[in-house]
Amino acid sequence: MPSPTPASEVSASASRENWAILVLLVLVTLALGSILLPFYAAIMWGLILSLLFTPLHRWLLPKLGRRPTVTALCTMSIVLLIVILPLMLVLLLLAQEAAWLYQGLQSGEINPALYFHRAFNRMPEWAGAILDRFGLVNFATLQRRLNAAMAQGSQFAATQVFNVGQNTFEFVVSLCIALYLAFFLIRDGDTTVRAIGRMIPLAPVHRQKLWHKFATVVRATVKGNLLVALIQGALGGLAFLALGVKGALLWAVLMAALSLLPAVGAALVWLPVALYFLITGAIWQGMALTAYGVLVIGLVDNLLRPVLVGKDTRMPDYVVMITTVGGMAVFGINGFVLGPLIAAMFLSVWHIFDDTA
Repeated sequence: MPSPTPASEVSASASRENWAILVLLVLVTLALGSILLPFYAAIMWGLILSLLFTPLHRWLLPKLGRRPTVTALCTMSIVLLIVILPLMLVLLLLAQEAAWLYQGLQSGEINPALYFHRAFNRMPEWAGAILDRFGLVNFATLQRRLNAAMAQGSQFAATQVFNVGQNTFEFVVSLCIALYLAFFLIRDGDTTVRAIGRMIPLAPVHRQKLWHKFATVVRATVKGNLLVALIQGALGGLAFLALGVKGALLWAVLMAALSLLPAVGAALVWLPVALYFLITGAIWQGMALTAYGVLVIGLVDNLLRPVLVGKDTRMPDYVVMITTVGGMAVFGINGFVLGPLIAAMFLSVWHIFDDTA
């Protein structure tokens, strides 16, 4: 009769097996991450869409006979109607406006040098003294340098034209992946969350706390920042349209994009235009745009962003601002979500550590 295996050997064998499983888990996780990395933005936005529209799915579910697939399809149809189609329309109008601007520059109908010439001739003495320090004391010198800079910019833009087709294809593929993933996450989200939660070696209360913080921060940053950006872009575009600034839609979209940067985003567009009005003698236009930018556009950022973002995330405004800017510096446009999210998860994990220490 064989003798029983000592308990120490059984423990050592189990320990080696656990380490082997852990190493294998790390390896396959890294391999999966390397496969999904090119589409991390599409996966992230699929998750964001599911978080934003899951409440709508839950509201529709009993009204549609508790059929998850049909309800998820209806929810995704609403997503297409109120999110994707308006986005496509704006991009189409933006492309038309950009084409008009490019044709105007090529034909000479739009001449940036003429605008600079007007501003240069009407510039006050103190501004001329500043230009003199940089060797830009006359317009001919200034124009030569501007032309050189524009030539370099045109050369860079020309090199990007060849990538338009590839970028369009990647955008369409990423959009399809995001919508496809969002459909299944909306339909099976609760089951997926519970399955992932069981694999996280934390107490249920801590898992619930982390998931709640994750969902809250994503919803707050996306809804809050995008709403502020849309309002600021629309207000700025209306102001430019009223003042007769050409390409108002183009500038409105640019202001909306830059509005994702807290405090200073939209001002990077309207402030130079206001200064140009003031320098060229259009005093009331410059004063009106300055007052409108500070009191209306800026007020939207100062009032709405803390309420929509800071209040729900329960993070100080300065933390939200720094992590938003830092996130966009590291991750690009997706950083306005990832930056505050990483900061919120960092604080939550430290709170859990402090509670268990």
